[in-house]
Amino acid sequence: MKEETTKNPQSMSFLDHLEELRWHLIRATVAVLIAAVAAFIAKEFIFDVLIFGPKKADFPTYNGLCNLSKLLGLDESLCFKELPFSVQSRKVAGQFSVHIWTSITAGFVAAFPYVLYEFWKFIAPALYEKERKNSKGFIIICSCLFFLGVLFGYYVITPLSINFLGGYQVSEEVLNEFDIDNYITLVRVSVISCGLIFELPVIMFFLTKVGLVTPQFLKKYRKFALVIVLILSAVITPPDIVSQIIVAIPILVLYEVSIFISKIVIKKQNKNLIPKS
Repeated sequence: MKEETTKNPQSMSFLDHLEELRWHLIRATVAVLIAAVAAFIAKEFIFDVLIFGPKKADFPTYNGLCNLSKLLGLDESLCFKELPFSVQSRKVAGQFSVHIWTSITAGFVAAFPYVLYEFWKFIAPALYEKERKNSKGFIIICSCLFFLGVLFGYYVITPLSINFLGGYQVSEEVLNEFDIDNYITLVRVSVISCGLIFELPVIMFFLTKVGLVTPQFLKKYRKFALVIVLILSAVITPPDIVSQIIVAIPILVLYEVSIFISKIVIKKQNKNLIPKS
């Protein structure tokens, strides 16, 4: 059996680094494919429960809005008994193609922690021992933020978007009959984009570490960030103010958390620069 030897990053050539990266990418891809195969087999759960869950009137988000409506004395104004649209496939291989790509997306979401692990294994040798120790929770924190964003996208963005767009009509003469590919694209974009947006604190942590941003910079451009957040909210949500506010609030909270994290990073860096007496 061949013994594995740990190479010194300082002595590795550019091609050696590329070879190392290739194997990390291969292992990450294999993990995604294994999870995708499991998702492909669990077709009923993935589609009937998860994908088409927000299409049903008894979805938890709709039940929550209905209960909130009654609690606020608005009768049943926020209750949804039926979503007036249907989903269909107009292509010969449409459903099979959707099944494959949806399985791959589900595989990526499920294998995200391992993909991060392979990414971390690639960059970790280039870090100092102290930096590696301070970043032990990198995979756990990133994974938790990602899954939190996925849940937010699935239980908030997706049902709001489907409810608004599914019930919107320019005329009663036009029926809403959505292609399955467009429907699933809406779900996928809502979920994945929110998962990545929730990684904002981690991104700001590394940008602060390399000196590209500072707490003062983030505070100074907070107003511009607010405008960008509102534009982003308008892009990934239906064009109604309530949905945009619901999306904007957690993103603004993440921005403030990023400022706090940036302060901590700068404080630690300044502390390390002070010579010990």
